[in-house]
Amino acid sequence: MFPDLAEQLLIREQQGLRRYRSVLESPQSTYVTIDGHTYLSFSSNDYLGLASHPALIQSVFQGAQQYGVGAGASHLVNGHSAAHHVLEEALAQFTGFSDALLFSTGYMANIGVVTALVGRNDAIFADKLNHASLNDAAILSRAQLIRYPHCDLPALERRLIASKAKRKLIVTDAVFSMDGDVAPVENLVKLCDKYNAMLLLDDAHGFGVLGADGRGILFASESAKGRKSTCTALHAPNIIYMATLGKAAGVFGAFVAASSEIIATLIQAAKSYIYTTASPPLLAHVLLKSLQLIEEDNWRRERLFQLVKQLKDALQTLQWKLLSSSTPIQPLLIGDTKAAVRISQDLKAQGILVPAIRPPTVPQNTARLRISLSASHRGEDIVRLAAALQNTNAA
Repeated sequence: MFPDLAEQLLIREQQGLRRYRSVLESPQSTYVTIDGHTYLSFSSNDYLGLASHPALIQSVFQGAQQYGVGAGASHLVNGHSAAHHVLEEALAQFTGFSDALLFSTGYMANIGVVTALVGRNDAIFADKLNHASLNDAAILSRAQLIRYPHCDLPALERRLIASKAKRKLIVTDAVFSMDGDVAPVENLVKLCDKYNAMLLLDDAHGFGVLGADGRGILFASESAKGRKSTCTALHAPNIIYMATLGKAAGVFGAFVAASSEIIATLIQAAKSYIYTTASPPLLAHVLLKSLQLIEEDNWRRERLFQLVKQLKDALQTLQWKLLSSSTPIQPLLIGDTKAAVRISQDLKAQGILVPAIRPPTVPQNTARLRISLSASHRGEDIVRLAAALQNTNAA
């Protein structure tokens, strides 16, 4: 009926770009079971190893007993549970903002924020390596989309100077999900102040990992090694902070933290918040326990960054090089798409999962292996991965 679709799929297949799903048969962990085989996994965003934590599993039972399973309605009708409310208050306090608002996913959060705050007569300034959700949000907003080269602040400033937009919004990943590098947040804030712009930070991969007690990018130095920032301007009224709760937090969902005025505006105008059923309240109950573990278990972050250093040291002699990243996202640049897929498959044959990331997710000729580390990994896991890559390297 649709031969053009079949042709497009065939072309994707020939170019090594067709995506397939693996069916996970075990809990998320450093060792997972797929199709009856056990693999050492470097492919999840469970950075702190909380996705299968016994305390969170126990909280699921408690939350279900107290709140049931489904929310049954949107937040603005009858679905805003006491569990949601308490979690929002805890997230606001944890991140240093006046208020916070829960969303079902980070994609929905970004779309809700951007479309609620800017429109036709406004302008969005976006880093060229931003996540797809920020790009789609910009298009849906109907504001003018102005992109700037990756982390190029002089180029961004020139675009801000030239803009005559009524309202300006800079949007950026805080930690770039495919490169692992960190946005220059303090300097972005200075540009926002200078040119009367708002700043939306997508800290999906920094929350729980960076900053004092895992409070995220706004509490971290630009080196992303967890030292607390002393720049109080990072919590100014023109800063909007978004983070997801299914990565380091180990559960599901997302939240936006900002000034009371911005959060109130989102409640009135963010369609992806207004017109969707609230997430199960039991998950909000579980996330309170997750937030406690994030704050208290500093050893998880310490181990994580020790593993990052070990990996960097172990892969120095490979013909492929790691991109510059001090976060748990360690991309090994291969370049050629088919070569990246082949190496990923070779590793899988050796019992190790490392995904090949290909265009259009990343630019042409920058296909890579995205090695993602967790506090649950052990030193011997890194040794095994390095040996497997060396074997592949020599093949």
